[in-house]
Amino acid sequence: MITRNGLLLVFWFLLDKGFLAPLHAPPQSRMGREQHLRGVEGLGLRRHVASGVQRVKRGWVWNQFFVLEEYMGSEPQYVGKLHTDLDRGDSDVKYTLSGEGVGTIFTIDQTTGDIHALMGLDREVKSYYTLRAQAVDMNTGRPLEPESEFIIKIQDVNDNEPKFLDGPYTASVPEMSPGGTFVMQVTATDADDPSYGNSARIVYSILHGQPYFSVDSKTGVIRTALPNMDREVKELYQVLIQAKDMGGQLGGLAGTTTINITLSDVNDNPPRFSKSIFHLRIPESSLVGSAVGKIRAHDLDSEKNAEVEYSIVPGDEGHVFNITSNGHSQEGIIVLSEHLDYETKRSYTFKVEASNAHLDPRFLHRGPFKDTATVKVNVLDVDEPPVFTKTSYTIDVYEDTPVSTIIGSVTAQDLDASTSSVRYSIEWKRPVDGCFDIDTVEGTISTTEMLDRESNRQHNIFVVATKVNNPLLSNKVTVTVNVLDVNEFPPELTILFDTFVCENAKVGQVIQTINATDKDLPTVGQKFYFKSPREIRNRNFTVRDFGNNTAGIVTKRVGFQRRVQEYYVVPVVVEDSGYPAQSSTGTLTVRVCACETDGSLLSCTAEAVFLPVGLSTGAVMAILLCMVILLVIVVLYVGLRRQKKRETLMSSKEDIRDNVVHYDVEGGGEEDTHAFDMGTLRNTKAIKENMLRRGTGSWSDVTTQTEINGSTPTTEGSTNIIRDYIHQRLQENHLGFSAPPYDSLATYAYEGDGSVAESLSSIESWTVDGCEDFRYLSEWGPSFKTLVGILDKDKADPPTAEVEES
Repeated sequence: MITRNGLLLVFWFLLDKGFLAPLHAPPQSRMGREQHLRGVEGLGLRRHVASGVQRVKRGWVWNQFFVLEEYMGSEPQYVGKLHTDLDRGDSDVKYTLSGEGVGTIFTIDQTTGDIHALMGLDREVKSYYTLRAQAVDMNTGRPLEPESEFIIKIQDVNDNEPKFLDGPYTASVPEMSPGGTFVMQVTATDADDPSYGNSARIVYSILHGQPYFSVDSKTGVIRTALPNMDREVKELYQVLIQAKDMGGQLGGLAGTTTINITLSDVNDNPPRFSKSIFHLRIPESSLVGSAVGKIRAHDLDSEKNAEVEYSIVPGDEGHVFNITSNGHSQEGIIVLSEHLDYETKRSYTFKVEASNAHLDPRFLHRGPFKDTATVKVNVLDVDEPPVFTKTSYTIDVYEDTPVSTIIGSVTAQDLDASTSSVRYSIEWKRPVDGCFDIDTVEGTISTTEMLDRESNRQHNIFVVATKVNNPLLSNKVTVTVNVLDVNEFPPELTILFDTFVCENAKVGQVIQTINATDKDLPTVGQKFYFKSPREIRNRNFTVRDFGNNTAGIVTKRVGFQRRVQEYYVVPVVVEDSGYPAQSSTGTLTVRVCACETDGSLLSCTAEAVFLPVGLSTGAVMAILLCMVILLVIVVLYVGLRRQKKRETLMSSKEDIRDNVVHYDVEGGGEEDTHAFDMGTLRNTKAIKENMLRRGTGSWSDVTTQTEINGSTPTTEGSTNIIRDYIHQRLQENHLGFSAPPYDSLATYAYEGDGSVAESLSSIESWTVDGCEDFRYLSEWGPSFKTLVGILDKDKADPPTAEVEES
């Protein structure tokens, strides 16, 4: 290896001297070329010019070095040598190295330019390294050559075996396939360099799995080697594949993988019964539609190829049974399609066929894919309840049938071999079931009550038949009793109509349509006949039967006058179609009303307006509501008028009574309010009663006051009467012992402090100065003019001697 690297250096040296033309010039940038030129010029090198072209002699040229991977020697591995023609061996040139791995992986001798690798290298980790080298003057440090870049490439050795990255593998191939059928392709990868030697050249071979499968040595394609492999014999095969590099030569590395190959199923096997005859034992009490047995045909195939369809071969006695296929268990389920009777037939025999549901045309030559077997059924005897001759009974009876009349019968039999007697009974579920009774031996049904069709038109009762020798076995049947109608009610008009006729009515005009109802007949199928009574001859109206259970009231003459006759009574006879026929007579009241020429109503009585015209209840309610609203508005208006008048009288500032009310607001509380009733100011008759109740005066006072009132006109609101009454009340408060300490008009016990008017309270007025002049009060303003007038009156009219004495 060292010899080869030395030869490479000689080869590059020859290229640099010009003996050989280089194959590849080292890549240099523009800046590198400029530095190279400057370096040559600095050393005093000559430039040769020929034909106008300048050429600079290159000091050193190299492209790449090679080094083997996985070096295991004890000394550093020699890579190559750097040298320039400027180096004359006097140790004036120093070589430097930079780039990937310098110092850790690669090192250089600065004097000789020898490059060594310090450790083993792995091409699969990194295949090459890019480095830069430069020659500089040892003394000055100036570059003698421009920096040059070169590559150290790692040479591959066969140190990696082929690997199957996706293994282990699974594959499937249909059974019974011909030889050479494609199964799958496997691929192995080798990390070695495929462009260098045979390190990555792989050859495939099969180590385990012969003679069933084969593999292509170059492509890794796996195929079947044997034809018609049967899944039912062997389903799973395990094949071991080897991949070897170096073209399979001795010394190559190898890798293996496992392939699990499964033979997929095809329908190549018919179903087969395990035996030719199947025996079943079925009780005769088995229900229709129930499963009574199972049979199975085995198919060696799997999944859908093993699906079996079962059918009963036509003929024999297979019509009593049916068979279905169970997709999960692949069994044939035998189902009973008719009732079994041990006493009638005790055994059945039929054939069942089993066939594949999915056929493969490739294997039809092997024969029919079906099989048959015989099924024998033995019916077992079971003690059964009695059986009625009918599934249900219907009895019709008239509603007037007498009590204890036999209306029908039921019959039940014991069909078992050991015949037993039967007893009958009625199962009571509702109180109405008590209307009937049954003979326990004969099974005859009779009535215990009178039946009423109008109350209940149909009765449903349940009759039970029980075996005598085994009471636990019984059967039940429904008996429907229809109560037939007897025509006992006459038909009636649906509504006793009140209608009207226009004064300008014409002959033959229908003024009203009528209909009828009947309690006897059902709603559907009723037939009624309408007519006028024969004994009554009506010249004004007649009844016309329309033939559809309705009739019309028709006029017989022209013109009607309310002033002559306002009401007419029209009798109507209605008859039903029953036997015997029933009839009744109804009457209609016809009012005479004024109408327009087109027949619309103009005027009539209230009843005639609302009923014939058909005014709705909502409209009538709306009219009544409007009337009530108008009445409420009138009442509120009158009340507000009275309230306003009363408030005007109460709030007048010229009325002395208002002053009393205003003063009372500032009184002493509830005592003053109860001490004086303001209502007496408006009722002069209450003055005397109040004086007697308070006990502050004598009968002479009352007499005197009565005389005063008798001599004075007593009109409500009179100012003189009120002034006298107030004066009297003041005297009572001044002189009476039962009066409260404050006056009844207003309390001013604490008012007047700091005021020019001082207090107006009567507490300080025990003695009245008759000579005092109260006219100065008028200086306080218009509000005190009334008070001045009252005090002047007191001064002018002194109290009587009777008052002073008291």
